[in-house]
Amino acid sequence: MRIIIILSFFLIAINSFAQDADYNDFRRKNEGFMHIYDKSIRSDLSCFTIAGIEESMGKGKLKEIPVKEYGNDFITFDSNDIRVTIKAGPFFVTKHKLTKEGDHLVKIDNRPFYGNYGKTPATSIAKVFVLAGKDTVDIPETAYRDLYNPGFTYPDANGIRRTKDAVYLSPDKHTFYIYMLNKDDNGSYEVTWIIQDKKFLKRVLDWGFTK
Repeated sequence: MRIIIILSFFLIAINSFAQDADYNDFRRKNEGFMHIYDKSIRSDLSCFTIAGIEESMGKGKLKEIPVKEYGNDFITFDSNDIRVTIKAGPFFVTKHKLTKEGDHLVKIDNRPFYGNYGKTPATSIAKVFVLAGKDTVDIPETAYRDLYNPGFTYPDANGIRRTKDAVYLSPDKHTFYIYMLNKDDNGSYEVTWIIQDKKFLKRVLDWGFTK
């Protein structure tokens, strides 16, 4: 069932992009799941990412760190050993160089961006704070500065706030994954920040698969 739902989203996204192809798309695919060659990390990612759905068959779920609290501009996960907060902030147009093709925004500060591509963002990711044990893990600005309009929660059919974001623990006990899924009107994106042995390893970024 999960595969059918994701494939349906994928087809909708393809049709959407085909109808609005009057500007260039500079977003890259080289940070995506298909470019992860470490077998252990790739196996873990396939358990929860949309991009890894085809490799998820027969695999169990990774242990999750529970959500502690959230608001319109933040979400926090907390366990005895790991604390993660993703914080959003306003996007100030005057502080950035915007590159447009016609009415479509294609680059911010000379870089492609993710989050309702083609439109000016309202918010950006201001900070990703990670505490592993007593050690603060430095997440470089380059790991999130091109990610915009984060939406940490959504209302379900009963109006209850829920989230697709999560922190997953690898069975090897050396690695954990900070996952954020962002849905928007022009091809959603998912990003996973990988923390290994209390250090930031890399991010995995895929986009354009849902509406």
